[in-house]
Amino acid sequence: MALFIDKLAITSDAFGDDSRIPDRFAADHGNETPAFAIAGAPEGTVEFALICNDPDAPLPNGFTHWVVYGIPADATSVDVTAPGVHVAPNGGGAAVWYGPQPPAGHGTHHYFFWLYALNRPVEGDPSREEFLADYGDAIIEQARTVGTYSS
Repeated sequence: MALFIDKLAITSDAFGDDSRIPDRFAADHGNETPAFAIAGAPEGTVEFALICNDPDAPLPNGFTHWVVYGIPADATSVDVTAPGVHVAPNGGGAAVWYGPQPPAGHGTHHYFFWLYALNRPVEGDPSREEFLADYGDAIIEQARTVGTYSS
């Protein structure tokens, strides 16, 4: 897969890149959904997808905490209540944000929030792995921000 990096950006007022995610967003402390801003959509974007994955989770593909499809191409923020936007099942099978919850004593985990600008819409609710396999060729550009968390 080729690299697709240019001006697309994703940021959060809740935490800085490579900074600790506040407790209120963690599964055990309120499980609030963090807000994200989008900037720099490349030409040809049809929609965005946002996937949060924790590669430090002790599972073969890490743990997917959030999967959002159908974010409009002109969006400047992630609004899961906007028409056409839908949350697909996370690694636990629920179509919701599942905040950080690393196993006790497992140290600091990294939560990668990947934003993908796509040249075609996502059909259905593919898992993270299915999305990457089936839509890798539709990615115009990608950006990420990373939060950390430890129990």
